[in-house]
Amino acid sequence: VKSLEFRVSTALQWHPLKKEEKVRNGERSVNQIWFCSVPVDPAKKSDPKAQALKAAKAVKSGSIIKKKAKKIRTTVTFHRPKTLKKDRNPKYPRISAPPRNKLDQYQILKYPLTTESAMKKIEDNNTLVFIVDIRADKKKIKDAVKKMYDIQTKKVNTLIRPDGTKKAYVKLTPDYDALDVANKIGII
Repeated sequence: VKSLEFRVSTALQWHPLKKEEKVRNGERSVNQIWFCSVPVDPAKKSDPKAQALKAAKAVKSGSIIKKKAKKIRTTVTFHRPKTLKKDRNPKYPRISAPPRNKLDQYQILKYPLTTESAMKKIEDNNTLVFIVDIRADKKKIKDAVKKMYDIQTKKVNTLIRPDGTKKAYVKLTPDYDALDVANKIGII
């Protein structure tokens, strides 16, 4: 049996906690677990009354350290805070000239149609027929007709022809006569 010697200061007191005995290959070994304790000097031990008075004094004086309340998190994901983003103030413009509007009224309305069916629409339905840009929508066509010919449109119908161009049927309001407008434009 191997014995262990503890060289410790006199302030610590060592006590045996448990003893383990093992037999391996016919040999018996003993392991002993120790724990230590520090003896408390009764002179140093403060009485509870003095401790309570000390705590009350600290609370009254307000010198107590206030603990910061922990932030309550309501989601499991953490998002970094949104920081200050300043407006850009470049030394010089990166683009020398502002971009030109590629779809103005001249670009939208290409030309009026003068086919038999288009003429029939002008006479019977108070409707003008135009070939327009493929990217133009009904609102843009309506605005372009207003700018070019100064006429109010009731509604616009569009279709894409088999040749890939867009056709627009522009129905005029009852205030305007499509025949007069067609004469002014020079269709007829």
